Amino acid sequence: MKKLLNRLVAIFSIFSLLLGFSSAQARVDGDVITLGAAVSLTGKYSTNGEHTKNGYNLAVKRINDMGGVKVGGKSYKFAVKYYDDESNSKRAAQLAERLIKQDGVKYMLGPYSSGLTKAMAPVTEENKIPMVEANGASRSLFTKGYKYLFAVLSPANQYLEVAIDLAVEKNGGKPVKIAMAFEQDPFSQDVRLGILDAAKRTKSKIIIDDKLPKELNDMAATLAKVKAVKPDVLVVSGHSKGALTAIRQISEMKVDVKMLAMTHCDASKLAKQHGKKAEYALCASQWHKSLSYKDNYFGSGLKYDKDFTAAYGYAPPYQAAESSAALLVYKDAFERANSFDTKKVRDALAKTDMQTFYGNVKFGSGGQNTAKPMVLFQVRCTGDKCENKVVAPTKWASAKLVHPVPSWSKR
Repeated sequence: MKKLLNRLVAIFSIFSLLLGFSSAQARVDGDVITLGAAVSLTGKYSTNGEHTKNGYNLAVKRINDMGGVKVGGKSYKFAVKYYDDESNSKRAAQLAERLIKQDGVKYMLGPYSSGLTKAMAPVTEENKIPMVEANGASRSLFTKGYKYLFAVLSPANQYLEVAIDLAVEKNGGKPVKIAMAFEQDPFSQDVRLGILDAAKRTKSKIIIDDKLPKELNDMAATLAKVKAVKPDVLVVSGHSKGALTAIRQISEMKVDVKMLAMTHCDASKLAKQHGKKAEYALCASQWHKSLSYKDNYFGSGLKYDKDFTAAYGYAPPYQAAESSAALLVYKDAFERANSFDTKKVRDALAKTDMQTFYGNVKFGSGGQNTAKPMVLFQVRCTGDKCENKVVAPTKWASAKLVHPVPSWSKR
């Protein structure tokens, strides 16, 4: 009896050691590394959730087709375990728990939006699970002291600051009058803080500071004010739905403003959906296909644009491009760590310094990407064909900024 008891204790001890060992390892089944992702496939962020998932999937296929991930002298393939977070923060946090505790996932990809990333980050941090995210830009994500969160995109406060600088430049260096309308989500509120900083720095005056309705379906009240007080620049941030609502109602109400600057123009396919109604809108973007960044997997931005369009039937918005870049960052970290140990890969992520087709990636102490600037493009039309043309920074500009925006009576 004593021998049997001792044998059971020994077996239990070995089992415990194995559990302890596996808990520090990535979810690896045979030659497959499974990453986890909660993505908005339904709800108000579903458009951008689709872009996010498509970006992940394209990169997974490309990496796998080109030899996979080399660790310990062996090749592994990526796979992603997806759940729909329904554009709901509470649901996103629950799914992070499920992926980690039930599915055994040890490496996470981020959701779409700053709000959902904020909901998931405490869960991944508590469990010491690295998360490379591509669509949470809120600067507050990078001031929490997180050690396991890494973002390939520029922080939200940088999105539209350059638009204010451009407006001031076009006003002969003099301060301008600013009208703005923002969604009440963490991302848009950080964009707003960036505008406040730019206004203070340029001594410009904010004359309208409105909130967009929760459903992002009506900004007529704000536009009526714009018509009355005639600001020099109107700034709008309400994700894809907010951008579409803004252009629809600006054109319906024939609102004239010298400069219109927005977020999420490309994600909402603004030029395609609204055509000439969207012309001259100035749009913040994390990426544009004409930029000169390159890597060994997608080549240039133009090549990525061609490959993505062939796979999914539409041109990639930056949300897709940055999502693909997240997989390239993970591959690089796994291979430099030469291990599936979560701590070792986390440390390798912290030392990332690389260029992808999407841009340079180097993480600051808070996990934010410190190596890549934002760009601005303007919707420009020739006949019935409308395209996005980079107008800032000047180094990468493919077109000259049209300013002021022609009045509706002259368009």
